[in-house]
Formats: sequence, C-alpha cells, structure tokens
Amino acid sequence: MNTNTRVFKMSFASVYPHYVQKVEKKGRTVDELHEVICWLTGYDVASILQIIEQKIDFETFFAEAPQINPNAHKITGVICGYRIEDIEDKLMQQIRYLDKLVDELAKGKKMDKILRT
Repeated sequence: MNTNTRVFKMSFASVYPHYVQKVEKKGRTVDELHEVICWLTGYDVASILQIIEQKIDFETFFAEAPQINPNAHKITGVICGYRIEDIEDKLMQQIRYLDKLVDELAKGKKMDKILRT
C-alpha cells in the first residue's frame, strides 16, 4: 500500500482533533475551523460532525463532498514539502488544500484571505 492510499483510507475523525488542537493552540476557534472546512467542501457543520461520528475516510469525505469550492484552485504554496498546485492526484491535492487552509488559520491569516474572497 503506497503512502497516498494509506492517507486516503485514514478516517477524517482521526485527523480532525489535530486540526482542532492546531488552530486552538494559536487562538483560533473550532467555529473558524468549521468555516474553512465548509468553504472548501460544501458540507455544513452537522454533516461534518456526522462524518466524524461515522469515521468516514478521506477518500469518501472528498468523493461525497457537496461541492468543492470553485476557488479552491487559488490555494497555492507548499505543504509537507510539496507545491500544492503541482500535485497531480486530485484527491491528494484536495487533502493538501484542507491542510493548507488549517495552516493558514493557525498562522493567524485573516478569514477573507483564507477563503480567497
């Protein structure tokens, strides 16, 4: 099993607490975290909580997302040593979009900049 496949099969619920910890440690809120997740995926907060409860994997999380934000392609930069815009695997790119949004939130970026408005 390659690294990508392992990541795709990880449950969103297993990573979510790390997102929460990362943003709260930097003085941001869970509501702000939910806002960026909803912006990217089109899920609402109730759906996100249900996904966590059901331990849905990342592959299913993104496959069933109501709508990936049409401005998601504006999320650029480097995450985990990879330039996001150069990632060829669509699912891995979407996972890295989410990682980048969480990073930007934790780094104190203004919400309108994070949400590419």
